[in-house]
Formats: sequence, structure tokens, C-alpha cells
Amino acid sequence: MRTFYRWALALMMAIVTAEGAYAQTALKMNISVAQNSHYGVAIDAFAREVEKRTNGRYKIQNFYAGALGAERESIEGIQLGTLDLTMTSTGPVPNFVPEVAILDIPFLFHDYAHARAVLDGPIGQDLLTKFDAKGIKALAWGENGFRHMTNNKHPVNTPDDLRGLKMRTMENPIHIEAYRQFGILPTPMAFTEVFTALQQGTVDGQENPLSVITAAKLEQVQKYLSLTGHVYSPALILMSKAQWDKLSAADQQAFSAAAREAVKANRARIDEDEKRAVGDLRAKGMAVVDTLDKTKFQAALKPVYDDFSKRFGQENIDKIKNYK
Repeated sequence: MRTFYRWALALMMAIVTAEGAYAQTALKMNISVAQNSHYGVAIDAFAREVEKRTNGRYKIQNFYAGALGAERESIEGIQLGTLDLTMTSTGPVPNFVPEVAILDIPFLFHDYAHARAVLDGPIGQDLLTKFDAKGIKALAWGENGFRHMTNNKHPVNTPDDLRGLKMRTMENPIHIEAYRQFGILPTPMAFTEVFTALQQGTVDGQENPLSVITAAKLEQVQKYLSLTGHVYSPALILMSKAQWDKLSAADQQAFSAAAREAVKANRARIDEDEKRAVGDLRAKGMAVVDTLDKTKFQAALKPVYDDFSKRFGQENIDKIKNYK
């Protein structure tokens, strides 16, 4: 009889274990940059938090360096339900949610504190709600950082130095319009193709935050860096709306809380990169222009600012610029 009870208990435990394993749901998450990056630390933190907060019922499988596609492909995959989650810059986002384009206006944000306050406040939180109708759940605003120019031709000290440079840009209509005004020849390209394009001379340069430049080791294929800080580039943690809707209310809270923890890790890494990146890049041979007159770059964009004012409404632009 004792043997029977021991056998029955073991069988019950095996069934419970099997049911627990069967109940675990694995979700795939993709980013376009390396694991050792400001996005990598974020999605790794997100995965840990989701598993912890759902008691292991959900597991996030992370993929790095565009393993499951570039940013635009990832967003399309989320809409179609072929990908569950991604962390992406806002580069391709206006093609899906046009309202987000206002954030890509050059020189809109004063500094990191201002940008984070806007995104964490009512303006940013209202923009997150615009994604639902597109089959996307926007969990949180992360960060890509202030973008800077690199190239292989010459140092960029003034807007005139940009004229004629063939520059890789994101697939973002606001960026492209502004860069054409500088005299740049914009070449939209997925980030996964950038290193090779720079190496082969297909383009002269590119523009990205310091966190991206260092994580992608672009100093290996670029000679000159100018700290133009011309655009603040937000990031987003996005989830398939279909998958989100399958979650219980408690699990939705868990995913949202995990996203907030991911943003903390993301911003902390960017703060760290900003402190050390310029020194590291100089040590690796890049020539860095760190003192330039940004008012000249702003003045050069006057015609496109007039267009942006008509497109987005000057009141909306000023609301962001003046937010405290």
C-alpha cells in the first residue's frame, strides 16, 4: 500500500510538472543592434522581469543584431503576428503611426532630461495610445539618444560641410526632408546593412547616437565624428496587439511593469555610454569635433521648420519645446 501511495504521489507530481511546463508561453523579441548595447540590456532586463512577474508562465526569447529582421520588418511582423515583441527606434515608426513623426523634428529637445520628461509625461503617454488601432501595443518609451554625424570625407564643423555627403539615414520622412535641406544626399537603409555600406564606400557617412556608434563599432569604418546632436531619437518597446489581448489583466500589468524596468536599464546604459564614448572613440582613432555652433545648423533648417509648423501645428511643437 505504501508503495502504491508513493507511486501515485510521484505520478501526480509528474503531471503537475508537465502541466506547468506545458503552460509556459514563449514569446520572441528582436532588436537590430548587438546584445552588448543600450537595447540589449533593456530587452534582457525585460525578459527577466516578465519571467519573474508571471512566475515563469511567460518566457521571452531574445534575438539580437537583426537576427529576425531589421526595424521596419520587426514592426511589420508585430502587426502581422509573426513576431511578438521588439525594441525599435522611431526611425520607421511614422510609416505605421504618423502622429509619432513630430518627435523627429531636429533640435526639438533641449537635453536628455527634457526628452525623458516629455515622453514620460502626458504628451508621450498620449502618443502611446495611437498604436492600438494599428495592431500594435506600445508598452513604453525607451531611448536611442541624440544623433551625431560621422563620415569618411572630412570634419563637419558647419552646415556647409555636409553639402554633397552621401549619408545613410533611417527610413524616416522627417529626417530625410531635414537632411536634404542641409545639402546631404540621404540614402535610406536598414541599420543591419550600414557597416558593410560604410566599409565598401556605398555611402560616405551615417548619423546615430553614441550608444549605437560604439555598439556597432563604427569607428572601424568611419574617420570623423561631429557631435551635432541634431535629432533626439526615442525608442519604443512594442508588442503584438493580438498577443497583448491574450494576456490576463494581471499579466498585462506584469508586462507593463517589466517594460518600465527595461527603460530604466536602457537609459542607465545610455548615460554610461555618453560619459565614456567620446574618449573611447578618440582613443580608437576617430577625429572628433565637439565644439560647433548648433545655431548655424538650426538656421540652415528654417525652410523645413516652416513646413513642419504647417504639418504638425506650431502650438503642438511649442508644447513639446516648452514642456517642463
